[in-house]
Amino acid sequence: MTHQRRIVAGIVAAIVVLLADQASKFWVIYVLELERLHSVAVMPMLNFTMVWNHGITFGLNDHEGASAAIPIVAALAVVAGLCVWLYRADRAMVTVALGSVSGGAIGNVIDRLRFGAVVDFIHAHAWGWSWYVFNVADAAIVGGVGILILDSLRPSRLADIPPNG
Repeated sequence: MTHQRRIVAGIVAAIVVLLADQASKFWVIYVLELERLHSVAVMPMLNFTMVWNHGITFGLNDHEGASAAIPIVAALAVVAGLCVWLYRADRAMVTVALGSVSGGAIGNVIDRLRFGAVVDFIHAHAWGWSWYVFNVADAAIVGGVGILILDSLRPSRLADIPPNG
């Protein structure tokens, strides 16, 4: 795949994630009216549960008085760095992962600008275990970071690391 096509693949991934994220949030707020219902069982181990995340990742620093500017500026700075990385990336899988992370980060920034908080609604739980409530953007960010970590562990990548000594 050419350099230009890898970049386009990353941009398309960002756009797809951003659109899926914003469409899902529109649906849970305005169609499902999840804020009124608070929680809806979707499957035995999955609920849609309305949470307004005023904090950072996983609700850290989650209180309404927290400055929204800090996570917005931080997210946009990260996205700028990811765009540089995307431009320099030599593998399509990496550009798609970077696009997914960027699209997810931008989706959450849009929420902070529109609502002053991120819309989280996916609640996975099983056998007494409960994960943080998250959204499509968060899933894309985690998935993209996971792909980047796996890519960094490829044997050809590890061979590029000079030995200590």
